[in-house]
Amino acid sequence: MPNGGYRKKTFYLENLRAFPAGIIETLGTTFSILIANRVFDAGALAKAALVALPSLGLLLSLFVVQAVRRSGLSANVMLALIFVASGVGFTISSFAGDRFEIYLLGMVIALVTLTLNLPLFSQIYRRHYPDEVRGKLFSMTAFTRKAYAIGTAFLFGWLLTKSLDYYPYLLGVYAVASFMMAGCVMAMEKVTLSRSKRTKLFDAFRHAGQDDRFRKLLISWMILGFGNLLSFSLFVEYVTNKDYGFNLSENHVSIITTVIPETCFFVSVLLWGRLFDRISFYVLRCVINLIFGAGIIFYFMGDGLWALYIGIGLHGVAKAGGNVAWSLWVTKFASAENVAEYMSVHTFLTGCRGVIAPFIAFPLAASLGPTWVGAIGATLIFIATAMLIPDLKSRDRDLPEPK
Repeated sequence: MPNGGYRKKTFYLENLRAFPAGIIETLGTTFSILIANRVFDAGALAKAALVALPSLGLLLSLFVVQAVRRSGLSANVMLALIFVASGVGFTISSFAGDRFEIYLLGMVIALVTLTLNLPLFSQIYRRHYPDEVRGKLFSMTAFTRKAYAIGTAFLFGWLLTKSLDYYPYLLGVYAVASFMMAGCVMAMEKVTLSRSKRTKLFDAFRHAGQDDRFRKLLISWMILGFGNLLSFSLFVEYVTNKDYGFNLSENHVSIITTVIPETCFFVSVLLWGRLFDRISFYVLRCVINLIFGAGIIFYFMGDGLWALYIGIGLHGVAKAGGNVAWSLWVTKFASAENVAEYMSVHTFLTGCRGVIAPFIAFPLAASLGPTWVGAIGATLIFIATAMLIPDLKSRDRDLPEPK
């Protein structure tokens, strides 16, 4: 099949997958913590664990790429297995009743497996989407995905406001969505990596040692990500914990933490996709960082609901740009064969900071207050941005395809 055929079929299936993916996105932004707070009255440690679980999946994704190389499985088959596992996890949680340990067990399986897939999708995008329109095609799918996420957030928030007893049905929907995603990836054209019988688990880190630009970006991103994740860990906690002065309904919480940022994501993501294709990655990354920092300042340091709305709205705009840049940036710095390995290093380090950040954020908020956590997070973001200023005039690397 010619490359154009690959592109058409993958783009069609990615837009089809946007429906279940949009549904599932609402879990991490709002409903896993909301259910833990309102249904189970979970403690701070348990809530920190729920926030950290997707990051644990990112950390483990390094080994998924190596498993694909060792086993000879296609990226498609491995992705399908991952999504089936997440569906099983949601199914377990839906039968929890009033037992938090069962809910948590299912969430461990579901939230960890859902983020294992990202390096493999980067490989698919690199193989099936042309360089000159990769950002555009990715952002169009993200646009569709967010439309479904916004509708889901309204519906699920309304249902939980009516009765918290509806939460098992929500988890059942998440399970079905996971199984749907497995079907979509199996229908895509197969993508394989070169097989190796002696793959080392941390072999992908050799790229960070050999590629100076890649290494510097990883360091900057580590500082940026840690600041962002400190703040993100508390977004839902800040407006659901009455100790911080808010007494909002489940529906209002859903509007603030999901509907507003997802709507802002929705209206801006197409622009970010085009900017990714047309301007220097360093300039793009710095602009996104500054918007993230401004959003955190408004959200945690403003006074009143209006500041929450502005802060979370700015976060949604920056998240749209960050989603495009985070998912695709390695395609500008790695050859086609090495994209998954570059991305696995990136996701591994993202997972490391994501696992640690919630367990720092929640105790810090309890002792210093969320405002100080937000101030620390914003400061780290501005430091990470300053690191990239000397490279603003640098051109993105264009590597030739291997013969």
